[in-house]
Amino acid sequence: MVYVFDHPLIQHKLTLMRDVNTGTKEFRELLKEISMLMVYEVTRDLPTEEVEVQTPICVTKSRVLAGKKIGIVPILRAGLGMVDGVANLIPAAKIGHIGLYRDPETHEPVEYYCKLPADSENRELIVLDPMLATGGSASAAITFIKQRGCKNIRLVNLIAAPEGIERVQKDHPDVNIYVAACDERLNEHAYIVPGLGDAGDRLFGTK
Repeated sequence: MVYVFDHPLIQHKLTLMRDVNTGTKEFRELLKEISMLMVYEVTRDLPTEEVEVQTPICVTKSRVLAGKKIGIVPILRAGLGMVDGVANLIPAAKIGHIGLYRDPETHEPVEYYCKLPADSENRELIVLDPMLATGGSASAAITFIKQRGCKNIRLVNLIAAPEGIERVQKDHPDVNIYVAACDERLNEHAYIVPGLGDAGDRLFGTK
């Protein structure tokens, strides 16, 4: 399944991120804010269970999260910009990292780092990357995670191209995709159109 969030706050903040005049500091803050808003919806179907709690007034029954714990896995480097927003809402989540870069000639992903929590196979893993362009990096990251015994995976992207969605759905039909916008297409350089440029460069001020 592909879920596209049309919440007014998400769309407003995404428009500001698309603007070429938005500076690094504001871009970073907006990415954190949108990530928090998105994960609120991404986790909507997490199971809960009833527990007994003592309030200042009396004992009552209320609900807490049940089932698998959460893991956050950003795809380096741009995925790092989404971590704080997610972790603010789920502070008990453990955080892994996957390092990939896109070969400038083939546009295919190359792995250089992968470190997941020791119990990641027992967690609901949220994979983070602002841009889902060709889908090669996201698909490879999910493959690496599955090779380590993980089965419950959700992919969260800010902007996706139809080509990227199709690639992930083809390679990993069991993984739900959550995006703030599905854009038109990829250009000849495999950048999303209209997109917002290179998320990593804009996030870290490297271009």
